[in-house]
Amino acid sequence: MNTNEVRTRFAPSPTGYMHIGNLRTALYAYLLAKSNGGKFILRIEDTDQERYVEGAVDVIYRTMKDTGLIHDEGPDIGGEFGPYIQSERRGLYKEYAEKLVESGHAYYCFCDKERLEDLRARQTAMKVPTKYDGLCSKLSKEEIQAKLDAGVPYVIRQKMPKTGKTSFQDEVFGEISVENAILDDNVLLKADGLPTYNFANVIDDHLMNITHIIRGSEYLSSTPKYNLLYEAFGWEIPKYIHVSPVMKDANNKLSKRHGDASYEDFIEKGYLKEAIVNYIALLGWAPGDEREKFTMEDLIEAFDVKGISKSPAIFDEKKLAWLNGEYIRELSAEKFHELAAPFYEGVIKNPDIDLKLVSELLQPRCEKLSDIPEQVDFFDNLPEYDNELYTHKKMKTNPENSLEALKEALPVLEGIEDWTKENIHDALIALVEKLELKNGRILWPVRVAVSGKAFTPGGGVELAHILGKNETIARINKGIEQLSK
Repeated sequence: MNTNEVRTRFAPSPTGYMHIGNLRTALYAYLLAKSNGGKFILRIEDTDQERYVEGAVDVIYRTMKDTGLIHDEGPDIGGEFGPYIQSERRGLYKEYAEKLVESGHAYYCFCDKERLEDLRARQTAMKVPTKYDGLCSKLSKEEIQAKLDAGVPYVIRQKMPKTGKTSFQDEVFGEISVENAILDDNVLLKADGLPTYNFANVIDDHLMNITHIIRGSEYLSSTPKYNLLYEAFGWEIPKYIHVSPVMKDANNKLSKRHGDASYEDFIEKGYLKEAIVNYIALLGWAPGDEREKFTMEDLIEAFDVKGISKSPAIFDEKKLAWLNGEYIRELSAEKFHELAAPFYEGVIKNPDIDLKLVSELLQPRCEKLSDIPEQVDFFDNLPEYDNELYTHKKMKTNPENSLEALKEALPVLEGIEDWTKENIHDALIALVEKLELKNGRILWPVRVAVSGKAFTPGGGVELAHILGKNETIARINKGIEQLSK
């Protein structure tokens, strides 16, 4: 293995979506390679055909491209260590499994499904760990050959040592040791000739010169089995970096099965890809300073595995929304409007509403794009609202004085000939000064009357400007009528 070049890999299974935890693993593998001037490899692990989902490989390609995790080698672009899809490497694994049988590190197992189920049931009843009992490891060469000649279906199992310990050094968790006696004689090659995930992983990582393996901490307990395979072949063991899970809360992992969002779900919810990548980088990794906003270039420069935490990371969508808002405010007005436009569809149907003016109001106040419809639905139709909305402690307003305010504001607004934001503002402020009131005493009732909402993306002046003179007057009249009842 050429250890001069750092080579990392992301090896997802094509199961239909990109889980946030998977994307974080891919990001860390990418950052580790790029921060060391190395190569990042994409490999598709499709040996579990039962879980294969049509179109899932395209989801992987699309997500990687979208997030800027550009691989140096992979199924779509090739490379000197291909093929990069496990099912296309099928013949390879059998050859290596048989080498292990020859060296005594593996054996043919002819046990059928019924015997294995019976064994498991007996072990469960006896309350002992369920593992293969090694029956076929005791077969003579003649017995094995007779079964092979008779075409009896078989798997190839790894032959685990029964004594001693297997230890390895993890870059995050330190030294991990496991008693060999508890290790199961795992299947390496299935009856259909396809390798198990664990076996294919080791073969491919070695043949692709992978130097550093980043994966979830759930694989910590499997790693001794991998290392015994490396040792059986006489291969150099790569460096391991195991990362703790991303949690929904203190007790539950993020899980698609439980309705937790995938990368594509977050995009649909109106999060920007840059904010998602930035946020997941910080789920279990710290840069060593107080920074929270990172471009991809910043991440490459700052990334160090020493910053990876042993503790599980809690996914806090409020924090992601805050960070997303920071990214939204950095967009150009044109770019924000382009991203916001699909969220206006079907919500603002009135062609007289200038959507660019709506975007100008929203951009400083928007955390995620999917919030937009709820924030702007009143532009098309004034919703039903309760008169209590006019009560605002800070503004010192209530339904009674709001009625007076709207009655004073109505002729002032009717008298504006050139309906610009400046003219509306100046006319209402002149009224405030004439009546010797605080601004809020007039502006809050106007805001409620034109929007029917307590929270809007702008004040009464901006909303009246966008709605236009006729609609504004109509809504003020409606407010007066409603408050007069």
